[in-house]
Amino acid sequence: MKLIKEELKNKVLESMMEIIDKNRKDLLYANKMDLDAFNKDDQALYDRLVVDDSKIDEMIKAINEVKSQNDPVNAEISKNELDSGLKIINKTAPFGTIMIIYESRPDVTIEAAVLAFKANNKILLKGGKEAYHSNKILVKFWHQALQENGLEKDWIKMLEMNREETQAFLKNPTEPIDLIVPRGDERLIQFVKENATCAVLVSGRGNNFLYIAEDANWKKTLEVIINAKTDKISGCNALDKVLIDINLPNYEAKLKELKEVLEASKVEILVDSEVKKVLASSEEITDSNIWYEEFLALKIAIGAVESLEDAISKINKYSGGHSSAILTENAGTAAHFMENIDSAAVYHNASTRFTDGGQMGVGAELAISTDKLHHRGPLGLKQLVTNKYYVYGDGHVRI
Repeated sequence: MKLIKEELKNKVLESMMEIIDKNRKDLLYANKMDLDAFNKDDQALYDRLVVDDSKIDEMIKAINEVKSQNDPVNAEISKNELDSGLKIINKTAPFGTIMIIYESRPDVTIEAAVLAFKANNKILLKGGKEAYHSNKILVKFWHQALQENGLEKDWIKMLEMNREETQAFLKNPTEPIDLIVPRGDERLIQFVKENATCAVLVSGRGNNFLYIAEDANWKKTLEVIINAKTDKISGCNALDKVLIDINLPNYEAKLKELKEVLEASKVEILVDSEVKKVLASSEEITDSNIWYEEFLALKIAIGAVESLEDAISKINKYSGGHSSAILTENAGTAAHFMENIDSAAVYHNASTRFTDGGQMGVGAELAISTDKLHHRGPLGLKQLVTNKYYVYGDGHVRI
């Protein structure tokens, strides 16, 4: 794939920012068409779909942040000269063509494209039908920015396919694809894994857990839980499950206070059989599959555990591997928890809502990867490259 100079990439991004800003009304109108056609019963999906002036400002900011970052391509990773005289340099290189499949969020059409393009990758955007008009106009803006700077439109392409057509495309792509990133629920991820013929990097579900240790500061605990649960229910970094240590001083009183605080924020509460003994009026969990579920709603499940090890075991069994938190005043306890929890991000005395590219200093993100190869966590600009070895000899042959 032809490498584009950083100066030209940045000119494209500058054009894109100007185009979005000048055409706000057209974008808002397109988004209104999507919103009017959407079934508002799914509040989380609806929230992700909304574009307003604030969201447009965020889009422009995301492009500008990527523009200000150094070009990640051709950066030297290592350099060695062997005893044989061979010189070996390992450098970053583009993936080639990335396909992203996502639901509802028009801002992904901005963040995915800007990151892929700055990292010298082509990108195929397969957004959900619910955001069709919003995505369509944003890709139109991208094409205008590319053409204004003498580049072909095919660097950024919107795929307009139904489920059957997408399945056929994944099995027999009509153009080379080097990496697919599915952003969505378990069904989407499984669909892509079953049908793709190239590498798949999973942006998995949330289903994030928080463990309240026996020495947790209760004021911090309540503040963190409310923020993690209610700040943005549609976020994959929202909190879904709370495990409370039965050895917590004033355990029953604190459970009752937690219920009051959650209900004041209109959060529906589900409880296990042990917590039910204290919170008798709360709905009891009768299906263990609830512990695997990502809610994306004002709903939370609370369970009791007998120890730190009990909490670690339960989290590693049920969580989505996205984000997990511990509330404790003991640094050693926190370290043990964080080292043994199998999640992309682990927290000590902090809300899971920080698992986000911008919040973690990465900038715009393509997704939050819950895979372990080639990267885990926010996929920012530096993570959208692979590597290549450059080997220099002088007639060298292997004997």
